[in-house]
Amino acid sequence: MASSLPAAPAAATRHFADDLRQRSDTALAALLRARPDLATPSPSTLRSLAARASSRTSLERALARTDALTLQVLEAVLALEPLVDPSAPLDADVVARVLGASPTELPRVEAVITRAVEHALLWDAREVPSDPADLRAVPGLDELLGPYPAGLGPHLTPAPDGLTEAVGRALGPGGPAPGAALDALLAEAPPGSRTILDALAWGPPVGLVPAAGTRPRDAVNWLVTQHLLVRSDARHVVLPRLAGLALRDGRTHREPRTAPPEPSGRDVPAATADAEAASAALELVRRVRLLRRTWDEEPPSVLRAGGLGVRDLRRLAAVLETDEPGAAFVVEVAGQAGLVRDDGDAPPSYVPTVTDWDDLDDAARWARLAQAWLSSRRAPWLVGSRDDKGALRAALSPDLRRPWVPRLRDGVLGVLADARPGEGLLLAPEPRAVVEVLTWHTPRSVPPASAVEGLLAEAGWLGVTGAGALSAPGRALLADDDPAGALRAVLPHEVDEILLQGDLTGIVPGRPSRDLARLLERTTDVESRGAATTVRFSPASVTRALDQGETADTLLDELARRSPVPVPQPLDYLVRDTARRHGAVRVGSASAYLRAADATVLAGLEHDPTLAGLGLVRLAPTVLAASVPAAALHEALRERGLVSALEGPDGRVLVARRGVTGRAMPAPRSAAAIRMGSGGDVASRTPDPDELVAELRAVEEAARAGARARAEAAAVARSVADAGIPRPARTGTDGPPPDAGESSARLVVDPPDDEPGTQHPADGLALVRDALRTGSTVIIEMAGHTGRLERRELKPLKLDGGRLRALDPDREAELTIAVHRIASVLPTSSAP
Repeated sequence: MASSLPAAPAAATRHFADDLRQRSDTALAALLRARPDLATPSPSTLRSLAARASSRTSLERALARTDALTLQVLEAVLALEPLVDPSAPLDADVVARVLGASPTELPRVEAVITRAVEHALLWDAREVPSDPADLRAVPGLDELLGPYPAGLGPHLTPAPDGLTEAVGRALGPGGPAPGAALDALLAEAPPGSRTILDALAWGPPVGLVPAAGTRPRDAVNWLVTQHLLVRSDARHVVLPRLAGLALRDGRTHREPRTAPPEPSGRDVPAATADAEAASAALELVRRVRLLRRTWDEEPPSVLRAGGLGVRDLRRLAAVLETDEPGAAFVVEVAGQAGLVRDDGDAPPSYVPTVTDWDDLDDAARWARLAQAWLSSRRAPWLVGSRDDKGALRAALSPDLRRPWVPRLRDGVLGVLADARPGEGLLLAPEPRAVVEVLTWHTPRSVPPASAVEGLLAEAGWLGVTGAGALSAPGRALLADDDPAGALRAVLPHEVDEILLQGDLTGIVPGRPSRDLARLLERTTDVESRGAATTVRFSPASVTRALDQGETADTLLDELARRSPVPVPQPLDYLVRDTARRHGAVRVGSASAYLRAADATVLAGLEHDPTLAGLGLVRLAPTVLAASVPAAALHEALRERGLVSALEGPDGRVLVARRGVTGRAMPAPRSAAAIRMGSGGDVASRTPDPDELVAELRAVEEAARAGARARAEAAAVARSVADAGIPRPARTGTDGPPPDAGESSARLVVDPPDDEPGTQHPADGLALVRDALRTGSTVIIEMAGHTGRLERRELKPLKLDGGRLRALDPDREAELTIAVHRIASVLPTSSAP
């Protein structure tokens, strides 16, 4: 049976770390900007940077942001890397041919390859800059993309007769498809052999072995003998990579995904989208204004774990005339804009903040809300769902923070911005179509459909979209180009009049001005909204205006000034009758009272200037009310010379008891609950890429200078040994003096501690990965069972899960080493 081990690639003289070292400072700075995780924490050397760039964690982050075409290019390079002839380097033309890209698509493939090299996902292995590019995948990429890149099996030897040459010709320019060579091999195959190969051709390349004594089993056995299939174990067979490429006519993928799919949806006139967006923006501003007024009158409590309770959210939804998801979005966007927050008291409540919100017009208010939403890291669509522990997620809860929300929001709005079906028309794509486009952009990080639907719904509530299409204010918001001005351009004109009706109603024929809106908010209740707003005057609404300082005359004068018709008599009677009854019974507050059996005892107390701070008010000849607590009132009267006594609600005199009484303290709350999740993130400081590159170059130059000095010292030592000059005796107690034969023995120069690759753990991992790739050996210094350092020359075989499996050529044995036990790694050439 054929061997299942892949052929070892030829040893390369350049490695990935060498490629990074030879890049310009500008290219290294661009790499650090494209992959910022490489700079945090700052790498100590360029080899450390190479090790971090090839680490699993960093590569996963980089691949999570790659599009489908980049992923196809990486898979093609990984699949072809062990197959290419050293005399025919793996360049962009070869990659484009195996992808099946047309000549018009070749520039896109070349641009993707250039970007992949800049982002250190691919590297150029050519040694002479004038030679054609020779692409290689960064070490560690094969572990992430799996053992079967592009669905192709491993490269196994021996290969079927003539298939290697046929596939090699197919990879060349204008080469014929290898189908003829494959047909020749299958000319005498048992029935069903081609069907078995076709079933495995496009992956996965692993299949089950049929039952013994059947025709499919005979076909599998014949394919195994011809090396078109290889037994991986007793129950499975695998299709070799050469056979897979031959079955695919020399291609690695069915079709190149050079461009994202066109989203499907319905066409919407731009004027309709802008009108719908303007209506939604005004409605959101109105609801936020109503939210602030409602919470100013009745602040809701903060849950112990942070957030707004379900009952409070349900009550608010009824006030805002919307459903609970819509109310949760209003609360969240108001919190992100800093318009409501936790007051921090015990017990805490949500209250409106003091801002210039009331002084802005509707467009400026909307712009503040939209900009807060655009940069928010919260997921309001999760309100009402349950977390891993089964608890409901509440609005304003810290649990709603998701760091990936801004990136996904930008992606969703980017799909809407790129969809332009025609002049004067906008595309309103379906959520499923948006997910398909986002999947092309990040195939290894597919967004959940529920998140995309939630963001599209929020964009509609906010007015960023209208009728499902991106509106003009939404485009201005994305471009940061005066979104308030863009909204003003699509808003209907303001009106400053109200048509008063005889049935105590009024009609506003358009969008009310700011002053008219404030008047109607104080004096009326809205009955219907639309192109015109219908309001109703009632005793309750007029009482609300009187409570805010209005009088009957000023209110009727204001209505008469804004109405083109005289004030109807029923409305005049309603206002004056309500004002006549308003304040007939008055309610005040007092913190304490003072009473006496004899009125002369209290005579003149309310006029005493020394007691002015008590806020005394006479309610009856023998009763005074005070605005200070009873204890403060009692102490002030004692200081004035009045022997007062404290009494309880039942009129009995309270008896003072000595001793210390404990005081119940409020239950502590978490800092996250107090913060409400609305504060900004504390950004960690990342080093400047240009400065970091300069530091790495300085370290590299210092290492080279040290290496030159050590080489000169070693050359001097060898010349001394060759000349037979005895070395001076050692002084101190470090060990016995050298014997007489030491002068003729081989001189060993131990590498110092600052040898490149021995100081930082990442340096050692980089050398191990290079040795894994080239099949070479390295010198590994590790802690043995007794704790002493042991130095051995090993050939790394596999590095996974924090363990290194290596072969000891001298002892012809394999061993497994925990990575944390490795003290240093040196190239074989640096070994003493």
